[in-house]
Amino acid sequence: MILRATLALLLLALPVRAQMVIQDVTSPGGIRAWLVEDASIPFTALEIRFRGGANLDPAGKRGVTNLMAALIEEGTGDLDAQGFAAARDALAAEFRFSSGQDAVSVSARFLTENRDASVDLLRRALTAPRFDADAVERVRGQVLSNISGDDKDPATLASRAFDRLAWGDHPYGSSPDGTAETVAAVTREDILAAHRAAIARDRIYVAAAGDISAAELGVLLDTLLADLPATGAPQPPAADWQAAGGVTVAPFPVPQSVVVFGQPGIARDDPDFFAAFILNEVLGGGGFGTRLMTELREKRGLTYGVSTYLAPMDLGAMFGGQFSADNSRVAEAVDLVRAEWTRMVEGGLTAEELASTKTYLTGSYPLRFDGNGPIARILVGMQMDDLPIDYPVTRNAEIEAVTLEDVARVAKRLLRPADLAFVVVGQPEGMATGQ
Repeated sequence: MILRATLALLLLALPVRAQMVIQDVTSPGGIRAWLVEDASIPFTALEIRFRGGANLDPAGKRGVTNLMAALIEEGTGDLDAQGFAAARDALAAEFRFSSGQDAVSVSARFLTENRDASVDLLRRALTAPRFDADAVERVRGQVLSNISGDDKDPATLASRAFDRLAWGDHPYGSSPDGTAETVAAVTREDILAAHRAAIARDRIYVAAAGDISAAELGVLLDTLLADLPATGAPQPPAADWQAAGGVTVAPFPVPQSVVVFGQPGIARDDPDFFAAFILNEVLGGGGFGTRLMTELREKRGLTYGVSTYLAPMDLGAMFGGQFSADNSRVAEAVDLVRAEWTRMVEGGLTAEELASTKTYLTGSYPLRFDGNGPIARILVGMQMDDLPIDYPVTRNAEIEAVTLEDVARVAKRLLRPADLAFVVVGQPEGMATGQ
């Protein structure tokens, strides 16, 4: 049976989609999805997430889930890699497979006239990938090449070092890509095990947008996903923040140091999340008008750009940021970041900052819903974050409800200047680990 719960979403900033309806669909086999039906263009965008992703990598096999996801489109059944690509292209379909720390992602686009054949091809790829030896070695070589390039990139090195410092031995503490050593050690049997661990029905989130009805989507879900294993590997434990405040310097021969900084963050389901969201936007998340950009770039010319971000992940949360600065001035820039952290704790926002930030955040939000693909991605993300189906309607009201007092309170609760950790990759003058 297909259960339908509809919601009218008035998005006045989008005349093309003045009224968008999200349907909560459950297939006859019990697989749930959210749908925005739109027959104006004869294609459908489908987004699937399998919770767990690279976090499921076994010890010593870091990068195996990333490798597995990259290999899904390298053949299935009687189709080798070239045969699969030819079959997909003949249908004018698009499939993308990827993995991150918290999920394996599948993105698909297919024409209405070729829907059944496209879904069958995708089903075969998901349920019975070939993982041919030649494909494994070719994709492994691509991954190793990427890792080798990253080993020479100071920004990547800084991010890696910060993650190790912040999360230790937890999967968050290392790259989902793995290392040259771990990727080289992965066997075909490891890849098959990673597929069984990650691609399972007990961790599926699905969204669709486009030329498909709820009834048709219900049939599609069972056709595509019902043959997957019922359960996969257990989810890893929560990640404990391990970085202490101070500076860690990693010497690297570049004229500019790359700096990654951060502290514990805030969970997406925390009641104070929207106040923290606004706080971040003013501090460093909102482009050229932020406090950090004003202080570091406009007033002192220390950097071309500095940004901050909230990272509420499944198993931990971080409030982080990054910038680059000349080796001779990076110490000054680090001190200014700490000072702005402290200024926010002590003084909060101004009324003007709050008002302008609200205007931007509420006005720009509807612009995200600018096509079937973005809509499907937004809907599946909402599900993974356990947001209600009416979130697109209520979100801006939650932004508007945040007060100056809320932001001041959350700044005192969240921001920890003394615990702010910095990783500096470069040759910073006058800086040493521990400062």
